[in-house]
Amino acid sequence: MSKNSLVCTGTGMTLGSHISPLSRSYIEQADVVFVLVADGITEKWIEQMNADVRSLQPYYQEGKSRMITYREMVAAMLAEVTAGKKVVGAFYGHPGVFAWVPHNAIKQARELGYNAHMEPGISAEDCLYADLGIDPGTYGCQHYETSQFMFYKRNIDTAAYLVLWQVGVAGDRSLAKFSTDAAYRNVLLTLLKDYYPENHQVILYEACCLPIQQPRMEYLPLSALPDAKMDLKTTLVIPPATTMQVNTELLRQLEQLAVEH
Repeated sequence: MSKNSLVCTGTGMTLGSHISPLSRSYIEQADVVFVLVADGITEKWIEQMNADVRSLQPYYQEGKSRMITYREMVAAMLAEVTAGKKVVGAFYGHPGVFAWVPHNAIKQARELGYNAHMEPGISAEDCLYADLGIDPGTYGCQHYETSQFMFYKRNIDTAAYLVLWQVGVAGDRSLAKFSTDAAYRNVLLTLLKDYYPENHQVILYEACCLPIQQPRMEYLPLSALPDAKMDLKTTLVIPPATTMQVNTELLRQLEQLAVEH
């Protein structure tokens, strides 16, 4: 690492087992490390790698817009970069997945003429495929942040998986809530019922953060969604409800090409 530089690394989801050797090396070599992870134990573990580790968690407050929080986090990191420091941002999971702060910190650092890049990590999506035994290449996967899915009109392919992230804050327009209640999820349920039957089996998924934990993989009917327990780390996985339809006209064209070539 050079002075006046920023590297945003991913620590992975599970303590100790997911971080790459390169990401660990960046943390150890940094002048200052800003950390945003899912639990205090992981934070303490990172503190063992560097003498100057600063938690970004205190920027969060109930009722405070997360966008304000994110901008404050970026400003704190860039202040150290402009002061000539070798700065690392250590973020749980993958630093580029559902992570406004790393993307914008890198963007602003580069605009200021400093070296900045991202190192990938194992994300909750990676864990989801492993824990639920899903191969996204079999039927296809559609991924949306839940509130964005609600706010905008989408064309949903019910023959593929639908994965809705951050379902625990479904419908929050303020960006100031840590969770939303059953009334918000009823709105989501009404939307999903346009595509799926109420008895369709869905999955509430949460990756484990500690090696002693087990992932949450709760199967329930779609109709039970409003009253289910969930928070910021909960993901809703909706398996296919219909079968893929063969595109016979396109296949005919391909067969003709095979004959001609």
